[in-house]
Amino acid sequence: MSNLGLLKFAKEASASRVVETPLLSNITANQITGKNLFIKPECLQVTGSFKFRGAWSALSYMKKEDSIFDGVVAYSSGNHAQGVAAAARAHKVSAVIVMPKDAPTIKIENTINFGAEVIFYDRIKEIREEIGEKIAKERNLKLIRPYDDPLVIAGQGTCGLEIASQAKNLGIKEAEVLVCCGGGGLSAGIALALEEYAPSFSVRTCEPKFFDDTARSLRSGTRKNNHSEAKSICDAILTPTPGKLTFPILKKLAGQGLVASDEEVLKAMKFLYENFKLVAEPGGAIALAVALFSSQSLQKENVIVVVSGGNVDSDLFKKALSKGSITL
Repeated sequence: MSNLGLLKFAKEASASRVVETPLLSNITANQITGKNLFIKPECLQVTGSFKFRGAWSALSYMKKEDSIFDGVVAYSSGNHAQGVAAAARAHKVSAVIVMPKDAPTIKIENTINFGAEVIFYDRIKEIREEIGEKIAKERNLKLIRPYDDPLVIAGQGTCGLEIASQAKNLGIKEAEVLVCCGGGGLSAGIALALEEYAPSFSVRTCEPKFFDDTARSLRSGTRKNNHSEAKSICDAILTPTPGKLTFPILKKLAGQGLVASDEEVLKAMKFLYENFKLVAEPGGAIALAVALFSSQSLQKENVIVVVSGGNVDSDLFKKALSKGSITL
């Protein structure tokens, strides 16, 4: 099935389960950025992040093609884990999730509460892809990759379909869409949707400082790696390199990649809480951090920011709230 065909399937499958998150605006945000800024709060999505979209798409397609199978396995730092666990429970199949042992507590607890079996690994010493593929083979489970999966990319693309429709209703004809980027599933899915339904819109990937593999890859035209010793609070998007499937899409459709520091991310988290009454995790707030602190890098009057998730441990959120407020 083509990318467009999968996107249409994902939209139809998500109709009764996926939350259509709104576009929100705020005068203070517009004044600080000098743009017409809109927030797409995927932190309000089922399981608290956009990842439920892709998980639901993948499992719905699997059930359509093969109604009887032993279950699914996924590897994730937390948001894909929760999305797959929740979608599997709704589809009445078992789920095994491979998670790093240092994943945020809230993400581990939520995954377990959705009924999944969690297997921990050391993200420094072990390779999660190898663990997931081994479990899939040994237990006869279907593997749902977090971003390098056409069904997952299509599911994330439903966020882009909503953006195109909502922007049209608001009379927005051109916009830059800022999207967090780890492996690139969300940004690639949104880019595919916008190519078809809002071609004057452009996706800009947003990454943490020292984890700007997509930005560097887009500049060079080939996939680049991050340095393994680098650290960031943006646990949800700390992938080593762009996806094999997602990067060609972004290379064709995305603009230049953008970067924000952890300090800027923490301030963006506080800004979202104070001005939009939203709770965002670091990876979920990075696109807003770019909009607030690098608005000079944005070329269009209208900017749509995807706040991709809100699963943050309370101690880290308290740290964000302790930062100084962003003022004009």
